[in-house]
Amino acid sequence: MDLDVYVWSPKRQTAVYAMVLGIMAHQVFRQHETYRISIHFTLLLTPPLLVAVTVSSTSQSTLEKALLDSYAAYLSALVLSVVAYRLSPSHPLACYPGPISLRLSKLWMAFISRSGYQHLYYKDLHERYGNVVRIGPNELSIREPSAVMALVGPSGLPKGPHVTGRLLTDKDLPMIGIEDISSHMTRRRAWNRGFSSAAIAEYEELVGRRAMQLVQRLEAHQGRQVDLERWFDYFSYDAMYDITFGGGSELLRDGDENNVWSVLSEGMTAMTFFGHVPWLGVYFGFLPAATRPIKSLLAACKGLVKQRMQRGSRTRDLFHYLNHEDQKDKAPPPMRQLVDDGILAIVGGADTVSGALTSVLFCLLTHPEAYEKLQTEIDEYYPRGDNVLSTRCHRDMKYLEAVINETLRVYSPGLGGSQRKVPADGPGVTVGSLYIPPGTALWVHAFSLHRDPNNFFPFPDDFWPERWLFASHSSDPLSPEAADAKPADFVHNEEAYMPFSHGPMNCVGKNFALMEMRIVICALVQRFRFRLREGYDRADYDRNFKDYLIASRPNLPVIVELRG
Repeated sequence: MDLDVYVWSPKRQTAVYAMVLGIMAHQVFRQHETYRISIHFTLLLTPPLLVAVTVSSTSQSTLEKALLDSYAAYLSALVLSVVAYRLSPSHPLACYPGPISLRLSKLWMAFISRSGYQHLYYKDLHERYGNVVRIGPNELSIREPSAVMALVGPSGLPKGPHVTGRLLTDKDLPMIGIEDISSHMTRRRAWNRGFSSAAIAEYEELVGRRAMQLVQRLEAHQGRQVDLERWFDYFSYDAMYDITFGGGSELLRDGDENNVWSVLSEGMTAMTFFGHVPWLGVYFGFLPAATRPIKSLLAACKGLVKQRMQRGSRTRDLFHYLNHEDQKDKAPPPMRQLVDDGILAIVGGADTVSGALTSVLFCLLTHPEAYEKLQTEIDEYYPRGDNVLSTRCHRDMKYLEAVINETLRVYSPGLGGSQRKVPADGPGVTVGSLYIPPGTALWVHAFSLHRDPNNFFPFPDDFWPERWLFASHSSDPLSPEAADAKPADFVHNEEAYMPFSHGPMNCVGKNFALMEMRIVICALVQRFRFRLREGYDRADYDRNFKDYLIASRPNLPVIVELRG
């Protein structure tokens, strides 16, 4: 056999050229991240096509056969190059441990996320591999308290790309998805004004009015069973509509007749999936069926924005600041920005508060001693007949603060925290002995930090409000002997506590959410005595506490009883 003929047969020639181009294409993909589908298809389709046309024109091979051989060789080389690089010791994250499946592709993590238990999976990974785990080809999960402020604090990293995947687009992202720090902070200025101390003080009356409506609606169910999480949903959405647009929702009065929020909640699973693979989310964004829930939400919020603009500012609601109505010399933002900000306020503000309130009541009902202590404190500061909607005593209510802090530690609505990314075109980041290369996305994983016995001990997985009293060096005002009960091996590392994230890109509505929770908890505990439904399995709460875009709100069936 003629060796030259064998080596340079059309099939071999096609394979060699296509494989070389496949390896080169991987380098282009690796160096230049883009969500432009036209570029993706150009790199995937054009090189093997050119090889096939060239080989078929200079040999007796047919174009069809050359195309088949070329694409097979090109895609095989591309995939093998990707796999070899991601598993190789030369990869920038090769020094960090993690399962092979996650080092190869984020698709594995995306499929795991559909169960809602990704927070437990991350925690298990940290227990197996340590404080830094590789959870993707170019992504880390970090459970290191000393890294919190450096990575997400005042001088921390910009946002990561997960919001792009969740919203199925890389265009017109809401504030929480803006990756450029300067652009994010510019967009955030109106929010900072809208959630300033003075603005929050003006919202108190609106929140109090809705809290009293919640009390009245529950009074009508005295002696009966209610699903408390549903009523918290109704309250939180009505309240956020009041705060954001000056009104527009009456779920407490009418119920969710259109099932709007159930539909949105169902969409959270898909949003979480695509958050792990943003490029795939952008692809699906071109499918009308995939974007229908988001478009429906945009249309509904656009209607609210138009109504609010036509009605004008009757109160200093959040829209008053988002629309720059407090700055007469400044032009209003574009309509799309106002719509995005409105959606962020309603969904982000309502879901988180509703979930947190549900968890507070669950923790109290499953820890009767804590319930009694909180009830005693509320009765002391807000006796029957006093205005429980006033916030005047909140600052002095240490046990109420401990209950809320501990609930947010054990059942934080933002289980994962906030994704960040080291810019690909800049230097890497060094935090102590940890080096994070350019282009690396990361999570400082809140759930893993909050449940780590090295940060909170004893009872790292359980609700124990007393830890906050011990940590603040104040004895439990309801149990004078409590100071002697502090465990010798007590650990309380608030550097690892981040239910609202940290730094200038943290949850902008933190102080408002806490005020809202305090008002509702005081109002309910003053008026009612709740008890769990007979036969309720408390393990059901943990089984149904799932991590999607925001933590889910498990069913909480309670019997409503008026206090004498």
